[in-house]
Amino acid sequence: MDTKPFAPACERNRDPILGVLRSAFAACRTVLEVGSGTGQHAVFFAAGMPWLSWQCADLPPQLPGIRQWLDEAGLPNTPPPLALDVAGPWPPGPYDAVFSANVLHIVDAPGVAAFFAGVGRVLGDAGVLVAYGPFNEGGTFTSASNRDFDAWLKARDPRSGIRDLEAVQALAAQAGLRAVDDVAMPANNRCLVWRRS
Repeated sequence: MDTKPFAPACERNRDPILGVLRSAFAACRTVLEVGSGTGQHAVFFAAGMPWLSWQCADLPPQLPGIRQWLDEAGLPNTPPPLALDVAGPWPPGPYDAVFSANVLHIVDAPGVAAFFAGVGRVLGDAGVLVAYGPFNEGGTFTSASNRDFDAWLKARDPRSGIRDLEAVQALAAQAGLRAVDDVAMPANNRCLVWRRS
């Protein structure tokens, strides 16, 4: 019996995300994934981009499940996962890239600010950040499904919720990052791409 954690959304969105990452991370060698979740994305992306060292990181309770995925895949470019809370401490870096999927709407607003501050500290020169998830524009939901999802998030944790694109871009700019791409993804999600200024 397979006891690994499993998220159906990871299976649905991994191919479109990989298409963005292959371009964004083409010149990178080391990636820190913040909020690796089940570990499904990590093994898929590490297999699809074998030139990268893909470093998983998440809260301590998530690490055993991530290890199951990494151990089963047995890839040479996935070191053991690190314990990481966005509030810190962060690993020393520097990393060529940081990737995060479906984290910014789960953590609270101070956590979003801490995420970008942490990325600013660990990202190397010319480093790249890619964040995947739903985002609002001008304080408005971009779809009815995102409005429903935000209500579900807030019922679960009032501090969570879909973030405004403008606020996220401002935090990225404060961290020394400039926006270079905004790729529409399935299910009203986006991949936002920044590069070290």
